[in-house]
Amino acid sequence: MYNARMNHESISALNKSPIVTFHGAAQDVSGSVHLVEFGPYRFLLDCGLFRGPRDEARSRNRSFAFDPTTIDAVFLSHAHIDHCGNLPNLVRQGFNGPIYCTHATRDLITVMLEDSARIHENERANPHMHRHGSSDLHSLFDFEDVDQTIGQCVGTDYLQTIQVNPDLRFRFIDSGHMLGSAMIAIQLMHGEREYSITFTGDLGRRGVPYVAEPSPVPASDLIICESTYGGKTHDSLEVMSAKMSALVTKTYERGGKVLIPAFSLGRTHLVIYYLRLWMSQGLMPQIPIYVDSPLAHQFDDVFQKHREFLVPDVEGPPCEWLESEDDAWFRSTQRESCIIVASGGMCEGGRIVPHLKYHIDDPRSTIVLVSYQAADSMGAQLLSHVPTVRLHGRILNKWIEVAEVKGFSGHADQGDFESLLADAIEGTGKVRLVHGEIPQMQALASRLREIGFRDVEAPKRKENVPLGSRTTNPVD
Repeated sequence: MYNARMNHESISALNKSPIVTFHGAAQDVSGSVHLVEFGPYRFLLDCGLFRGPRDEARSRNRSFAFDPTTIDAVFLSHAHIDHCGNLPNLVRQGFNGPIYCTHATRDLITVMLEDSARIHENERANPHMHRHGSSDLHSLFDFEDVDQTIGQCVGTDYLQTIQVNPDLRFRFIDSGHMLGSAMIAIQLMHGEREYSITFTGDLGRRGVPYVAEPSPVPASDLIICESTYGGKTHDSLEVMSAKMSALVTKTYERGGKVLIPAFSLGRTHLVIYYLRLWMSQGLMPQIPIYVDSPLAHQFDDVFQKHREFLVPDVEGPPCEWLESEDDAWFRSTQRESCIIVASGGMCEGGRIVPHLKYHIDDPRSTIVLVSYQAADSMGAQLLSHVPTVRLHGRILNKWIEVAEVKGFSGHADQGDFESLLADAIEGTGKVRLVHGEIPQMQALASRLREIGFRDVEAPKRKENVPLGSRTTNPVD
């Protein structure tokens, strides 16, 4: 239940319509956190880490634009770090209310946040990891904060209506983005009227079965919708299989290694599933698959626990999990062709880096990028048409074949958005686009207006949106 705190701000809100303030992922792609205020109540939709320039990220992640002790509850869409990663810091600063999430999300964030705490504590212990020496060695949170955070999580089934208090109820709807991911459909009473909010979290793709197909987005007074791939179209499953099969086949024929950098949560399991499937279908040679990601192996235990939410396993060749760096080095340097899926989706860090260093000047081998590559990332360097790359202070010849297979994204594309939002046109008041770069927001906003949504905008950070009136500030 809510522990309502009747401070000055909440008392003043009694005579206003409910308000949503966008504190993260606003005209940006990380740090998802949105504050909802109505009557005496305040709750958050997500509480993620912001990824950006070091000093800005440190400042934004450490300090909240609201008092954490006044937050009554958090509703968590899924376990990716840009949606859940700042929860322990919120708890550390005094939030003691419930964190509502699906059961699978609770299990996943246990692994994710413990790994994040280890990283923060390593940074505190190593002054050389800080640009300004030892002037800021206070970690964002620690293992004790993570334990308390997990203890405040309330696991909830999909489609179960939860009455939080007499004025607020919600339910989780499968968003098809990854294991445990959910849209959050909220109904709240304020004054004499009931209001509704739908927060999509991250929407998944249609037609790429591994987790469930994404559900249609419910109509609401306010839909808060991600926009990561607005205006873009992913490769179809058929195109993906043809590209990957051709790359694996020719690399095998010339005796090389296939390196696939992938993010540990979600992307690694999706890639493994389809590699094994396509091998079982005879689309590519059955060569060994090694997975060099201890964190993904921990997530695998959670995936096995919640297999009812995943497609049935395939009969393809098994993969071997590489736990130690010695095991990884042995497999990377052996003569036989193989596929190595390793952590570090943008090649900036993670277990992919030693493999890349060893094979980057081997023209027999191939690196296949299956994740989003930020403009200044090592992955982007690899994709650029230059003969060398700078890796950890060294200039290396880029003789390895570099390829990209885009269809492994767990995010909806333009066609998915249109299909999943179509049924909500008539009953929706406002749509606010978050979690995307401005060009993608502009493209999605234009299309949503074309198909009938009347009020579509992309709010700036700290912008307020009342549920009870129409505002105009279009992104294009």
